[in-house]
Amino acid sequence: MSIYQIHGLKEKLTLGKFVTTVELEPPKGANPMPVLEKATFLRGIVDAVNIADSPMATLRMSPIALAHVIQQDMGIEAIFHLTCRDRNIIGLQSELLGAAALGVRNILTLTGDSPARGDHPQAKGVFEVDSTGLANIAYQLNQGKDLSGNPLNSATDFFIGGAANPGNDDLELEVEKLKRKIESGVEFVQTQPVYELSQVERFLEKIRGLPVHVIFGILPIKSVKMAYYLNEKVPGIHISSEMIAKVEQGVEKQE
Repeated sequence: MSIYQIHGLKEKLTLGKFVTTVELEPPKGANPMPVLEKATFLRGIVDAVNIADSPMATLRMSPIALAHVIQQDMGIEAIFHLTCRDRNIIGLQSELLGAAALGVRNILTLTGDSPARGDHPQAKGVFEVDSTGLANIAYQLNQGKDLSGNPLNSATDFFIGGAANPGNDDLELEVEKLKRKIESGVEFVQTQPVYELSQVERFLEKIRGLPVHVIFGILPIKSVKMAYYLNEKVPGIHISSEMIAKVEQGVEKQE
């Protein structure tokens, strides 16, 4: 199957279809098979897979390369994450042009975690732009020009995504950030995991009328320890004490 025949995420969202994606973490090594084996179980079930970009600032295989392999070998559409942590604006543009050449057009633009959080704490973060700036770079390439206004020999065709956090205590600020992302070219957002329906409803009400598709994140909580870890270690995730109490009750019932 040609990689250019499996695209459909943008079209499905444009038509108002309900879509499901699953995030896969690239391997720490040059062998993609462990991830491809996991992807096998997702074929025909999900609309796309997200490929993280060295999540939590830990070294992993290139998300662009892995996204290409999954699309080509597995026939599953991919959304590759790209962060501003490791590349300046030249490197970011170069990566994006390479992704376009490989037929990987769905991108989730992220600022990225500080290297101090990961397995190479001595590395220096770049952060020449943030996620909004990265979205603008992808948008400019879609217009057939680089960030300096120079023409490309061929324009890209990225479906540009960004992140959002419905659980942000300052929802007004979150919406303002989202508006700036949309102005920079973001067409869809994938949210941090949500654990209360009220968060979803409140967020949707706040963004009513904005030209953006929303894919809400879900991350099952397996234990109270995991809930506390997410609260303390993962930026943007907030699990209420009431929700943690429910998890605790569920664990007690299982025991």
